Amino acid sequence: MVIQENIPLKNHASYKIGGPARYFAEAKTVAEIQEALDFWKQKGCPLFVLAGGNNVLFSDEGFAGLVLKIGLDSLEISVGEMRAGAGAKMSTVVDLAARNSLRGLEWAGGLPGTIGGAVFGNAGAFGGEMKDSVIEVKSLNVRDPRKIISRDNKQCAFDYRSSIFKRTGNEIILEVVVRLQKGDRAEIEKSVREHIAYRLERQPLEYPSAGSVFKNVRLEDVPARLRDGFKDVIKTDPFPVVPVAHLLSEAGLKGARKGGAMISEKHPNFIVNVADASAKDVLYLVALAKESIRKKFDIELEEEIRVIDESRGIKI
Repeated sequence: MVIQENIPLKNHASYKIGGPARYFAEAKTVAEIQEALDFWKQKGCPLFVLAGGNNVLFSDEGFAGLVLKIGLDSLEISVGEMRAGAGAKMSTVVDLAARNSLRGLEWAGGLPGTIGGAVFGNAGAFGGEMKDSVIEVKSLNVRDPRKIISRDNKQCAFDYRSSIFKRTGNEIILEVVVRLQKGDRAEIEKSVREHIAYRLERQPLEYPSAGSVFKNVRLEDVPARLRDGFKDVIKTDPFPVVPVAHLLSEAGLKGARKGGAMISEKHPNFIVNVADASAKDVLYLVALAKESIRKKFDIELEEEIRVIDESRGIKI
């Protein structure tokens, strides 16, 4: 395994933002993950485990430790299920399922990132979530990397855009097994295409971003006096929510800009990198959005993206 030094993290993030990683490695096997973790322990530095580079904002100063990218990307289909390495791209997973006339992941058409990252954050869209399909997840604890952990769906403790892996923050997902059902290939491919087209039409994919910045707001968390006013925009995600994009639009934040970062006019829950933005530019707009929504609606927004610097890394 090659351990690189001073690698710009903007080259490994969908935001195209981020200073250098002191150390950087991409592991394509479990043995290479274990080797990288041995190096991490020897150095005694912070550790960050990188999936597809989506939903993260690296600091302008970079990461003063080891960034370990997971590159396990094997794919195998058997009766009723698919077994995927954590580093397999969701686009590849969805395409393979469709080509084999297997349904269950159509909602993920156009979803960026890897299947490991999707499990980590229980990614969801169009009424579907990873928890709906996961049978088993294999992982390892960074402090005991020779022991492989196997969890069934219930043991993954999935929640809204979360899982046991996200909450504990000290495991590396290695492999995911998902349940799929036989279906009509043409219908499956049509559904995938429609979801991709929807994203292209509604989301500012022409600019670098980290996807949705904030989690949608559960209807139960909206002050009771305001709920009737949102009845026409409530959607199921997978429970009733008020879209943050609507709140930001109502607060007049479309097009708000700081440096090279902008709250998208096309979809205001995206803060996009329009002109070589810095992390500080993005964070300014994150704070502006949270304060504006707090004042106007008495609602606290919760970030979906993760801001990464050495203070967020795993310590020895």
